[in-house]
Amino acid sequence: MTVSTPALDTMDLGDPNTFADHDLDAYWRTLRDTAPVHWNPPVDGRRGFWVLTRYDDILAAYRDDVNLTSERGNVLVTLLGGGDAGAGRMLAVTDGHRHHELRKILQRVLSPRVLSEVAAAVRVNTRQLIREAVETGGCDFAEQIASRIPMTTISNLLGVPEQDRDFLLAQTKTALSTEDEDVDELDSEMARNEILMYFMDIVEERRESPGDDVISMLIGSSIDGVPLSDEDIVLNCYSLIIGGDETSRLTMIDSVHTLAAQPEQWRRLKHGEVAIDTAVDEILRWASPTMHFGRSVVRETELHGVQLRPGEIVTLWHASGNRDERIFDRPGVFDLGRTPNKHMAFGYGPHFCVGSYLAKVEISELLMALRDFTDGFEQTGEALRIRSNFLTGFSTLPVRFRPDHRGLKEVD
Repeated sequence: MTVSTPALDTMDLGDPNTFADHDLDAYWRTLRDTAPVHWNPPVDGRRGFWVLTRYDDILAAYRDDVNLTSERGNVLVTLLGGGDAGAGRMLAVTDGHRHHELRKILQRVLSPRVLSEVAAAVRVNTRQLIREAVETGGCDFAEQIASRIPMTTISNLLGVPEQDRDFLLAQTKTALSTEDEDVDELDSEMARNEILMYFMDIVEERRESPGDDVISMLIGSSIDGVPLSDEDIVLNCYSLIIGGDETSRLTMIDSVHTLAAQPEQWRRLKHGEVAIDTAVDEILRWASPTMHFGRSVVRETELHGVQLRPGEIVTLWHASGNRDERIFDRPGVFDLGRTPNKHMAFGYGPHFCVGSYLAKVEISELLMALRDFTDGFEQTGEALRIRSNFLTGFSTLPVRFRPDHRGLKEVD
């Protein structure tokens, strides 16, 4: 076990309040420099776990499906809770052959070619929302814009009726990204169960009356000649709704929060001095909305002289890897023109996010709409942080827009 300084030992990465109450940049830097394989000790009966903070070590862990597995859970809440009920069936917590085959199924419906119509709809929806907000002067960006773009997109893909989307959004927030201190783990677990039960009903409906949505496609899919079960489909719908909403929404909020505080970077974007795709990658690196993923050790292995033993939990911290000075020049600087930019916001290797293309489309369309319809924006009130040890970002962001009258005259 690594020897940590008392200052390091005072931080508990298993506690969501740690992230809501502290700026951890200096902490991550200290770990990268002095304890790249750090032991987060047990607290209040909760298990301890290993913490990897260097970019190269995290990538190596993602590549290693011999000594490490996803099938006992891939986030702290399930790893510390004893395992993931979706193990071996939900893409994110499946390894090996089944993971490969399930990923191929999902990639077929999330490829750029298939999503061309979806991307066009994202553009129309995003530009309408931004135009309305600019014309009215301001809004809570988190609630009125960022909450509506990704949820609308993923709901359209899954065939979720419009009247059910606010319910699903509320459940996903309670499950993973609430700012309410009164929401405890039981509330979050109940929200996750509500999402699963909701999709169980939808799957039953689609079996009787198939459509052209992703759920109907999953019903017609099989692996090695065996059709996906209802439970398989429900678990992967849960994964898609969480992944398709939470990370894009939080990244969008962070982009506006950061650009409002960095007028020079906004100017570069507004005047076309940086490519949109390049800007999107820097926004993803900077936001790193998914702070970690986790693995369980299945075979004893060694890293930086530390023995990792079977049954132990290893956490891979994107929040640190995306700021690693060994990889990124001036990583603490937000630079929309940064290139190269091999961030790990979408993970890496076999578990690289299948929805990455769609997420980039959503963020790109947001940036272009902001560029076209506003001359700038400012934060007008407190931005409340979510309380989570998995995701990071804001649940509220009040902003005031300055209209670009030339842009607003265009007809989309």
